[in-house]
Amino acid sequence: MKYVCEVCNWVYDEALGCPEEGIAPGTKWEDVPEDFLCPLCAVGKEMFSEA
Repeated sequence: MKYVCEVCNWVYDEALGCPEEGIAPGTKWEDVPEDFLCPLCAVGKEMFSEA
């Protein structure tokens, strides 16, 4: 699954994770910490939707 930031359109891809933020490849969106912030615009998880 992929999730897109509604503010800047950055995409979180579960297959890729977000290693620069300490999130390993294969990490499901529901397992991403609740305090995760978009690496581009710094909004929270609530601003992401399924792509």
